[in-house]
Amino acid sequence: MTTPFRIITVCTGNICRSPMAEFMLADAAEKAGLDLVVDSAGTSAWEIGNPIDARAKAILARHGIVTPAHTARKFKPSWFAERDLILALDTDHYEDLRALAPNKEAAGKVRMLRSFDPDVAHSEPAQQGIYDPWFGNAKDFEVSWDLISAAIPGILAHARG
Repeated sequence: MTTPFRIITVCTGNICRSPMAEFMLADAAEKAGLDLVVDSAGTSAWEIGNPIDARAKAILARHGIVTPAHTARKFKPSWFAERDLILALDTDHYEDLRALAPNKEAAGKVRMLRSFDPDVAHSEPAQQGIYDPWFGNAKDFEVSWDLISAAIPGILAHARG
């Protein structure tokens, strides 16, 4: 029996970008028949206990992705040992997670989500962020959708090994 590849997506509050990426990746993996476990968290405690942002949920629904119950939570350092890949949605998350890593091996699991997007894979992490749509409107969530979507094939290929 093989162990599924485990990914966690991480943003600030765990109500917009990271749950979008979580549900999008899980949906794509299921459609691809890939044994992948995906979850999400935030780097802050600001939104702990809150559900996914209604705008994030709405864009997922428009694209046919049903979102099960979601409760925002903060990333725990113990999860470095439990995940194969830790995907940061923006530069500050990337820096926070790498600083939190207990060792170089754990820090090496932290990647920018868009580092798997062929259009920006060659760029520095500072050029691979997805800005927080929470401050915007539905169009900002569409942008997040598009940027996350562009990275999904590369993430799935990485998970396949």
